Amino acid sequence: MAVGSGEVVGKAGWAGTRRRLGALGRGELALLGRNRGVVFTALVVPLVLPFSVRPALDGMHLERHGLNVGTTLLTAAVGYSFLFAVYTSLVSAYVARREELVLKRLRTGELSDPEILTGTALPAVLLGLAQALVLCVACAVLLDTGAPRAPYLILPGLVTGLATTAALAALTASWTRTAESAQVTALPLVFVSMIGSGIAFPAEIMPGRLASVCELLPLSPAVRLFRGGWTGQLSGYEVLGALATALAWTVVAVFAVRRWFRWEPRR
Repeated sequence: MAVGSGEVVGKAGWAGTRRRLGALGRGELALLGRNRGVVFTALVVPLVLPFSVRPALDGMHLERHGLNVGTTLLTAAVGYSFLFAVYTSLVSAYVARREELVLKRLRTGELSDPEILTGTALPAVLLGLAQALVLCVACAVLLDTGAPRAPYLILPGLVTGLATTAALAALTASWTRTAESAQVTALPLVFVSMIGSGIAFPAEIMPGRLASVCELLPLSPAVRLFRGGWTGQLSGYEVLGALATALAWTVVAVFAVRRWFRWEPRR
C-alpha cells in the first residue's frame, strides 16, 4: 500500500510539474510573440548570417577537410540558431521578467525555482529545436548536403547546444542590469562562439593548437557533434570528449545559476 501510494504521489507530482511548466511556457510564448525585435533576431538572423560568409567559403578548400558548402552552411545556421534564437533571446527574457518583478511574483506561488527558469526557457528552446530541424530538411533539399553519415550524433549535438545556451543565458542574466543592456552582455559569448566554435567558419581549418583550445569553448562540443553527424568524421574518442566538455559546461553553468542568479531587480 505504501509503495502504491508513493507511485500515485509521484505521478501526481510529475503531472503537476508538467501542468505548471506548460502554463508558464504558454505565457512566455505570448510575451515572446509581442517582442518583434527578439522574434526577428531569432527567426531571421540564423538564416541570413550563414550566407553572408558564403563567398569566403570558396577559398577555404573545404573538400580537403571532408566538408562541403552545404554542410558548412547548415552547421553555421544551426549554430546561429543556438546563439540568437535561444541564448540572446533568453538573456533578454530573464532580465525583463526579473526587472518587471514577474520572477519574484512567481516565486510566491507553487512553482519551484528550477520550474520558473525552465518554463521561461521553454519557448526559446523549442523554437531553436524546431528551427534546427527545419534547417536540416531545407539544406538537405536545397544545398545538397546529402544524408547524415552518423545520424545518431545529430540529436546529441542539438540537445547539448540547447541545454548549454539556455543555462548560460540564465547565468549571463545574473549580471545584466537592464533589458536594454542584455544585447551588450550577451555579445562576448556570441563573438567568441562565432569565431572559435566553428560557426562562422569550420574549426577543421584552424591550426592544430588553436583548434585544440577552441574545442573547450561552451558551444564547440555541440557544433562538433552536429557537424560530425553529417560528415561521419568523429571517432568514438572525439565524441566522448565532446559530450564530456558539453556536460562540464552545463553543470558549471547550472551550479553558477543556483549560486548567483538574481531574482530581485538590479536597482
